[in-house]
Amino acid sequence: MKALLAVEGLRKYFPVKGRRLGGPRLFVQAVDGVSFSIAEGETLGVVGESGCGKSTTARLLMRLIAPDAGEVRFGGADVLGPGGLGLRELRRNMQMVFQDSYASLNPRLSVTDTIAFGPRVHGMPKEKARERARELLSLVRLDPGQFGPRYPHELSGGQRQRVNFARALALAPRLVILDEAVSALDKSIEAQVLNLLMDLRQELGLTYLFISHDLNVVQYVSDRVLVMYLGKVMEYGPVDDIYHRPRHPYTRALLASRPSMNPEARMAHPPLGGDPPNPINPPSGCRFRTRCAFAEEACQRAEPALTTVVPGSPHCAACHMIIPGSGHSRSGDEGGRMKGT
Repeated sequence: MKALLAVEGLRKYFPVKGRRLGGPRLFVQAVDGVSFSIAEGETLGVVGESGCGKSTTARLLMRLIAPDAGEVRFGGADVLGPGGLGLRELRRNMQMVFQDSYASLNPRLSVTDTIAFGPRVHGMPKEKARERARELLSLVRLDPGQFGPRYPHELSGGQRQRVNFARALALAPRLVILDEAVSALDKSIEAQVLNLLMDLRQELGLTYLFISHDLNVVQYVSDRVLVMYLGKVMEYGPVDDIYHRPRHPYTRALLASRPSMNPEARMAHPPLGGDPPNPINPPSGCRFRTRCAFAEEACQRAEPALTTVVPGSPHCAACHMIIPGSGHSRSGDEGGRMKGT
């Protein structure tokens, strides 16, 4: 399938305020060499612990913050380079929905005016923009006559998030980035909103970049999954491969941390211990090695490249255990399968 969004080597370091006199300048390595692509019409789920760089990646794609390095192409057009796709055109084709549904809305604008604001900025006449807003309210299952005149404080969390979806769709974008867009909702409302997102994807031919801590939700909505840790991509591939045949120890630990519905299936030991290292001074080699049960000298010596699990497979992992000749004792063990775990 043709890639709608292609990202290569995306990087963002944030300078740390204050430093010791004469010492080197310090940086938080928030996103460090992230590469992936999203095909038109698919959903890419992005998972990882807090602080792994998920939201920063989303903001870099939207140009809310400027990247330090990397290449981003949207629909084949360069986004970052001079003479490429302009910011106005990018925002017309790519929209984002944030986690905090209330902070995302202007408290002084009614729901109708909130949704109509984007089309008006892009040149649509006022009445036509308001009519477009009413159509979108119906699309997200809100009655325009009832909810259009209301203000954000008069809506529930689920209703506000539907308004945010409608606003994001106002310019008919091709890609929508959803950054923890359902995590603040009650489970019953979350299920309704997820079904709405799936319906909108089918009806409008949308492409989603879906960021979430909830691994079960990501499994439900995604076609492919990207696993991040400390600014790096650890594993990347089709959702069934990631969830049923994970190859990276970090991915296995994340999946093992999901609560079980079986009361007899009790966890005797945590699947992953400790906290992620300091992103200002990350470990050498593999960034996960300080918490990995399979870490060896090879993991400290060199950073593992994102490598296909099987030649020609869309499933990749950044682990020395799947790289032939990496120096890891398990590198030739059936493609790095982690036996006995």
